[in-house]
Amino acid sequence: MKGVITALSWLLFATHLPPAADALEYPHDLEPDPARFAEAMSAFRATDAVSPPPKGAIVCTGSSSMRMWHPRIEADLPGLTLIPRGFGGSHYTDVIRYLDVLVLKHAPRALLLYEGDNDAAYGKSPERIFHDFKYLVERCREALPELRIYVIGAKPSSARWDIAEKMQAANAKIEAYCQAQEGFTYIDVWPFLLGDKGEPRRELLMEDMLHLNEAGYDQWSKAIAPVLQQGEAGFE
Repeated sequence: MKGVITALSWLLFATHLPPAADALEYPHDLEPDPARFAEAMSAFRATDAVSPPPKGAIVCTGSSSMRMWHPRIEADLPGLTLIPRGFGGSHYTDVIRYLDVLVLKHAPRALLLYEGDNDAAYGKSPERIFHDFKYLVERCREALPELRIYVIGAKPSSARWDIAEKMQAANAKIEAYCQAQEGFTYIDVWPFLLGDKGEPRRELLMEDMLHLNEAGYDQWSKAIAPVLQQGEAGFE
């Protein structure tokens, strides 16, 4: 029965994917069920119905590092019109699955994206993570050709230091892609979160040694804010 449920979950996921120009395929055996975010997506839809976000803003989406930034993101990125849409525990493929409710319906001018952290911890290879990233951004550009995309590389943490090399390998692939594409910007937070010995600064992490605390978000913002301000302030 479990196998049947898994297969049905995958079928529902696959049938909602946007069409892929390059026919990229997803392994059926390495994907969490996107239905786990149904409640979160319903909450976003309800928020949009009560207070529709403006078109031409900056959508900020991704996993828990993005979601936990919500309470201070407007203060950290002053002067920019933001639509915070982080949802904890997500992968690149979850953003793909819910691309319309998270991004496309808002017709944003820019997308600030953070994923890859959970993907690597789930066991996905750097090649697979890059594959999913590429699929996602190509779908975004098909729908919104002028969309500017800012990608925050998966951050370092003590809790996941054992997979740091895998995360950096995926980050390197994503960074190279961004450098080769017009309208893409890669943001590297690693120099802001590592100490003199090249390891995560524990004083920037919560007790779980995975998520950033307030001091950690101070550093996170120092890495991201200048890039967003320079790239987007002129479009406000």
